[in-house]
Amino acid sequence: MISSTRNSYVAMSGLSIGIFIAALDQTVVVTALPSVISDLSVSFTRLNEAAWIVTGYLLGYTVAMPFLGRVADVYGHRRTYLACSLMFVAGSLLCGVSRDLYWLIGARMLQAVGGGAIVPVAVAIAGYEFDARRRGLVLGAIGAIAEAGGVLGPLYGAFVVEHLSWRWIFYLNLPIGLLMIGLTYFFAREGRRSSGALDFVGAALISASLAALTIGLSQEADTFASSTPLFVAFLLLFALFVLAESRASHPLLDLRLFTRMAFSSGIAANFLVGVALIIAMVDVPLMATTILQRSPLDGGLMLVRLTAALPIGAIVGGMLCQRTGLRATAASGLAVSATGLYLTAQWTSQVDEWRITRDLALAGVGFGLVIAPITSSVLSSAGSEHSGTASAYVTVLRTIGMMVGLSALTSWGLGRFNSLVGSIPLPLPIDGEATEAFQQRLQVYQQEILQATNLVFNEVFLAAAGVCLMAIIAVLFLGNRASLQELAES
Repeated sequence: MISSTRNSYVAMSGLSIGIFIAALDQTVVVTALPSVISDLSVSFTRLNEAAWIVTGYLLGYTVAMPFLGRVADVYGHRRTYLACSLMFVAGSLLCGVSRDLYWLIGARMLQAVGGGAIVPVAVAIAGYEFDARRRGLVLGAIGAIAEAGGVLGPLYGAFVVEHLSWRWIFYLNLPIGLLMIGLTYFFAREGRRSSGALDFVGAALISASLAALTIGLSQEADTFASSTPLFVAFLLLFALFVLAESRASHPLLDLRLFTRMAFSSGIAANFLVGVALIIAMVDVPLMATTILQRSPLDGGLMLVRLTAALPIGAIVGGMLCQRTGLRATAASGLAVSATGLYLTAQWTSQVDEWRITRDLALAGVGFGLVIAPITSSVLSSAGSEHSGTASAYVTVLRTIGMMVGLSALTSWGLGRFNSLVGSIPLPLPIDGEATEAFQQRLQVYQQEILQATNLVFNEVFLAAAGVCLMAIIAVLFLGNRASLQELAES
């Protein structure tokens, strides 16, 4: 019988702490990078290498997740969570005592491998710790906690650097990590394990393919052409992975799961959500600092209007799952997000604060509403034996969606801007022209550049709204309340 006692909630508090700090550490170093670069004496010519402090974490986080999800299914979710939490804590300690850049990058990747298992394994544990009636709310809370960690990371990092040092960003993980390990060890139960061995060939192929994709999508726009071999490698390795999984006796990913519409549609929807979400999160601060002439701090605070609404939507979505069904909840959330993004696409330099708050809050609540129904559908369709693997892939696909969205945004946005600006004649000085006349033409030129920039932002937000509408088609094939109840009874 599925437990719904006090122990389950205490266990989830320990798991939630892990989810929060794993998400926090994805973004916490962004505001600490200048201090890190200065302290480790990284020269200006090595700044591209310093970017791997962030990219390395993303790489380890993404690559490790599918394999560790399967490890959890075979060897036990609780046991895997504890082992990966210890790895995360060890990585944090090594980050704190780093003496050079390469040491820090390696420690960040170790930290990320441990952190990469925390979210999917915690989701899997929630699947059997709570019955169908409570599971939606718990999954919504998990989504809210993960989003809050990612949002608060830069602010937390800046605070710690200002009052302590960048090393304390990692040292503070140690007592927090030991607390989450203790709560999980004493209060979480071990779920049913999957039969079979680990598929190391499949693990190597999917890890290599995701590594190629992650590195390729992390390239700057002007080096995008050099990423082509990486994308080719990704396609070849992924094709080999599918071939190997179709022949393996104990595959890393049971390809038959994709024949279940509730699973494949949830995976596809989460990919599209990742694409739309990253467009909003990147473009809102950029538009604030360019079109609206705000400071970088004001741009970040403007984005908080979206990100603060997201956890609220996640909790509400969890509560709505059992009342209105997974499909209706997810479709409503995507429709709300599309509406918010469409309204954002109408912004000009004259937009008022009320409209900014309304539009971004709508988008944030909508993105939050879809978390619980998508996760619930994927978990219920996969079954308890594949819950760790399923939750890993649903998280990975959203992360890949964010990387794809960011890459597409960068390449298309720059191309569109250059196209618009290229048609605007330069205000070159004319012999005999009065200074006032030249200044007037220069102001007109600057205004046209600003209008072109505004148009690009509007089109990008409109594209994000369209992606949300595309995702509605996918969520119409999610599971329903009955499938969740059947899983609970099994």
